Amino acid sequence: MENKEFFAALTDLVREKGISEEAFLETLKNALASAYKKQFDGGADIVVDIDAEAGTISFKALKYVVEEVTDKDKEISLEDAQELDPTHQVGDVIERVFVPKNFGRIAAQTAKQVILQKLHEAERDNTFSAFSDKEGELMVGTIRKIDERNVYVELGDKKIEGVMPPQDRVPTERYVVGDKIKVFVKRVKNSGKNSQIVVSRTAPGLVRKLFEEQVPEIAQGIVEIKEVAREAGHRTKIAIFSNDARVDAVGACVGNRGARVNAVVEELGGEKIDIILWDENPLAFIFKALSPATVNSVTIRGERSAMAVVPDDKLSLAIGRDGQNARLAARLTGWKIDVKSASSPEAMAAVAEAEAEAALEEEEEFEGEAQE
Repeated sequence: MENKEFFAALTDLVREKGISEEAFLETLKNALASAYKKQFDGGADIVVDIDAEAGTISFKALKYVVEEVTDKDKEISLEDAQELDPTHQVGDVIERVFVPKNFGRIAAQTAKQVILQKLHEAERDNTFSAFSDKEGELMVGTIRKIDERNVYVELGDKKIEGVMPPQDRVPTERYVVGDKIKVFVKRVKNSGKNSQIVVSRTAPGLVRKLFEEQVPEIAQGIVEIKEVAREAGHRTKIAIFSNDARVDAVGACVGNRGARVNAVVEELGGEKIDIILWDENPLAFIFKALSPATVNSVTIRGERSAMAVVPDDKLSLAIGRDGQNARLAARLTGWKIDVKSASSPEAMAAVAEAEAEAALEEEEEFEGEAQE
């Protein structure tokens, strides 16, 4: 079967759309073989060969040489095979080239389907490739669809679809089809039919990017976001540090009359945000991380484990509702934090131990001076 015009058009299409000609022809061969079997309901093994350079398509029926035939569509006896060629042996495969009758229309339809399929795949792959560098970025999208499980968001000029699964939705937010929404691109997965862009409204990265958007000093690298701990819809703690002693990191993030932080809070639907100054001293960092509570002291109790003592009337504030404040402080610092009131036996014992150690140090220092 010759169709040089078809192959010339195919070459142009491959060049224009960036489709792999080899992959396209392989798909077309399999599709033509499958279409033939469906049309003629034959049991023979069919192989299609395509010579794009010559512009030809050939069909071959395969038969396997066996001692005893059990499937006449696929097998031929050794005796019959040797009548065709005396050199045939059991296990050989005999190919018979044939031209299907009235198969032109089916071939054309199949080729069209394969072309459309490959075009769709190429456009999808090109689009996903363009999005590969968007992972970890903030994007504005439009909510296109909501089903029982996911929220689907159209992203970018090409309107590619991002998926927001349940764990990436904020419980306190209401999502409405047609609404504009800012999302964090959590993952770009390009793997054929399973390609997917996962977007999030709960990721700590969303808070990072919103502050970068509002605070030029962060975008410029003058103020650095060290850590973010978040319980989406309720509270976020963000630890920041200034790389320039002349720049107040907290002031930069808060903005004039709170304009910058308020813009982030508004985008997050009223989520509370604690801005904490990062400190390389872990005990000092824990002091600050338990904000807005006042902390009397912090002592190390083990490997990355500490006890924070707070005034009795600040205990509930330090722990927070359902333990949220202490939990976020622990995530922010990377330390296990046990919060105790000043009048608790543990805190009083710690104070007594600290006083005893201080007294011992003072006595040793006095003795050393006396000896001199």
